[in-house]
Order: sequence, then C-alpha cells, then structure tokens
Amino acid sequence: MSHTSRLLICVLLLGAVCRAQTSPAGPQAAPQATDAGTTIKVNVKLVNVFATVTDQNGAPVAGLTKEHFRVFEDDAPQQIAVFERESGLPLSVVMAIDASLSTKKDLPLELESARRFARTILRPIDGMSIVQFNEIVDELQPFTSDQRRIERAISRVRVGASTALYDAIYLGAHALVPRQGRKVIVVITDGGDTASRTGYQEALRSAQTSEAIIYAVIMVPIEASAGRDTGGEHALIQMSKDTGGKHYYAKSIQQLDHAFRQISEELRTQYLIGYYPPKKAAGDFRRIRLEVASPDDSQRTARYRAGYFTSKLE
Repeated sequence: MSHTSRLLICVLLLGAVCRAQTSPAGPQAAPQATDAGTTIKVNVKLVNVFATVTDQNGAPVAGLTKEHFRVFEDDAPQQIAVFERESGLPLSVVMAIDASLSTKKDLPLELESARRFARTILRPIDGMSIVQFNEIVDELQPFTSDQRRIERAISRVRVGASTALYDAIYLGAHALVPRQGRKVIVVITDGGDTASRTGYQEALRSAQTSEAIIYAVIMVPIEASAGRDTGGEHALIQMSKDTGGKHYYAKSIQQLDHAFRQISEELRTQYLIGYYPPKKAAGDFRRIRLEVASPDDSQRTARYRAGYFTSKLE
C-alpha cells in the first residue's frame, strides 16, 4: 500500500473519530451528575481562541493575564471561561513541504532548515507529521516527537511535477482534528497550486474548523520571475491571516532560518482564550474579535483565527 493510500485511509478514520467525539467549535461534552447518581452528557461547545500578541516591533509579548483580553463573537462581548499560557500545552505540527518541480533548486536548503526547526521546537509531549506534496499529498511520517524518524522522513522528500497545495492543507487539517492542545500547519512552498482537487475555501474551512494555525514560508528565489504565482501567494497569505498565523518570504537559507526562529518564538508565547458561545446565535460562521489592553504607551497587536463554523467538518 502506498504512503498516499495510507494517508487517505488515516484521514477517513480520523474524520470518523472526530465526528463521534467532537464538535466544530472546539467542542467538549461536559458530564453532569444527577441526584440519582447517574451521569448525563451536556453538549457544551467551548470555543478555543489561540492568540499571538506582539509589540510594535513584532516581538512576541509574554506574561499577559486574563484581564488583558476581551473577546467578542459577532461584536457581542463574551465571558472568558478558560485562559492559559500556551507554552505548557502539547503542540502538534504538520510540516508540509512543497516538492513540486518549481522548488527543485531550493529544496535542499528548505529541508535542512526544516530539520533545524524540528530540533528546536519539539518536546517529548509534542508531535510532528512530515508531509510532502507535489501532484499528490504523501505523509512520510505520522505524528512523532522522535527526531530520528523526523529526519529520516525529511530525507525521503522527492521532487514531483505539479503542486497540490490546498489538498495538503485540507488533509493536514483533518489529521489535526483529534490532536490535543495547539495545532499548527507549517507550509514551505513557492505559493502556487496547480493540481489540487480541493479549492481555496474548502481548505481554509478545514483549517478553521480543526483550529489549525497556518504559518506559510513562501520561497521566492527570483522575485521578478515571470512564472511567479502572486495570486497563489496572496491566497496563502490570507489563509495564514484568517487562521491566526503569519506568512514569511524567504530567498536564502538565512531567511528560512529566521522565519523558523520567529515561528518557534511565537509558539512558545501563545495564549488560549476559551468562551462558551451564545446558544441562539444565527449563521454557520461566527466571527471572532479579540482586544488586548495596552496599559502603557506600547502598541500590542493580537493575531487569532477570524471565526469558526458551527457545522461539522466532513
């Protein structure tokens, strides 16, 4: 059986598990005891908002408390029920590597930088999955914190023809659904998509529903190249923004390493803000807004997902 077949089977199985055990808004069924000693389940949908706060220089801001944040759903203020600093929670990363023909020249540099990132970010409680995508999406390594397995998987990346970028994001998001804690998709690509069966909106929806944060590292070896897909780049930039992530441009190994260092620093200083949404709110998509207090003259900016869907991820 091919790696691709195994990945698709895995995705289908994980989808079935998540449909049985979760709901789209970061769902949790809270048990409630009755006087008779029996236990019933109350369907309580806790909305998780993972936020990165930066100062005016773009550096992550650590040490904030619950009182520094205000959260709104469709402009209505919500009560914060859960607040945690994210450095202690498990981290699951899908490392999606563009192995299409257009990345052939820079692929060795990308792989070496990806290895260094894995060594820097992963702890025993974390997990990383290595995925390559060209005309197909191929999971080279399921989630693991074993550095030797990760490095062997990165070494198996092979150049293909076209680029199934949206398929990689869609399948990566599905694989993240049953994972606990923080969920991240790091995409190393030149920004084009030429082979996906999945469209932009479907890929974005899957990422938002699984609570995945997308970090896009966009390789631009020749900035003025006539073959550069700026439309694809802009789509990936918007997808990163809508999930609370960020995009980086890189034209050298130094810029690649810098991007990965920034991603690593941000993931160590994230915050989790959780709230219970209104029971009778209308619409399938609920928009989230987060405000961060600045007690001094410094400017603070929060990045977080734009909203969530109330319907399940199929």
